[in-house]
Amino acid sequence: MDYLIIKWIHILSSTILFGTGIGSAFYMFVANRTKDIASIAFATKWVVTADWFFTTPSIIIQLVSGLYMVHTAGHDWSAIWIKYGIILYFVTGACWLPVVVIQIKMRDMALAALANKLPLDPKYWKMDKWWITLGSLAFPIVVVIFWLMVAKPF
Repeated sequence: MDYLIIKWIHILSSTILFGTGIGSAFYMFVANRTKDIASIAFATKWVVTADWFFTTPSIIIQLVSGLYMVHTAGHDWSAIWIKYGIILYFVTGACWLPVVVIQIKMRDMALAALANKLPLDPKYWKMDKWWITLGSLAFPIVVVIFWLMVAKPF
């Protein structure tokens, strides 16, 4: 396949990944700060949905297209920017995978609380702290990956 088409797909999917990630995080964070169960249930439901429709495919596309471009362009696999990019990709994934599980549990708890007209389980707020922590770790790493992808500094 043509290198420029793969590069376009790679850039497009990175934009979708970053935009969905920051947008979903913002709306879920804001909904949680309201403490309004209906708002929280709505936000968590759609954040989980966005992860399945946008984030997951983009993560897969990023890895496949990135590796393809490195190979096709003949870049040196031992280049530091490539090594760091791949390592940071997997570090971000190590933050994201638990977040997916946490978000699903948070969604289920919020929907159950809304349906049963009950307050949120205190476990929800513990998960919220983990969700914020892991997201706060992953976000700057993604910014560094973007920089490595564009600058190829080393």
